[in-house]
Amino acid sequence: MESSMSKRQINIQAGDCSVVVVLDNNMTTDIIWESLPITTSGSTWGDEIYFRTDINLGEDNAKDVVDFGTVGFWPPGSAICLFFGPTPASEDNEIRPASPVNHVGWIDGDPKILKSFRSGDVIHVNRL
Repeated sequence: MESSMSKRQINIQAGDCSVVVVLDNNMTTDIIWESLPITTSGSTWGDEIYFRTDINLGEDNAKDVVDFGTVGFWPPGSAICLFFGPTPASEDNEIRPASPVNHVGWIDGDPKILKSFRSGDVIHVNRL
């Protein structure tokens, strides 16, 4: 069994919020890891923060509904997405991206701290 100590982690500073993301082990996360650091501005869409990257990838076992605290990569927008509640596309209590996202990892801690983020705030993504 893989030790949690061997999992790659990143820090995402989103406006006044900071979260640690534990990364999955897949092609998408390998490419994101090699692209760090990233500094850009972000946007919100319901209870989702997303920000564009220079990463161009297709779908990699993409999901159309995700769990609370999921971090995904949205191929059509070359964007990393942080999900902390329903989006405008959600039905009932599900968390539904605009279209399927590749699973990148999950937020370690309470994702609801991201609710204070505002579109246009600066985002910094770094390796831990």
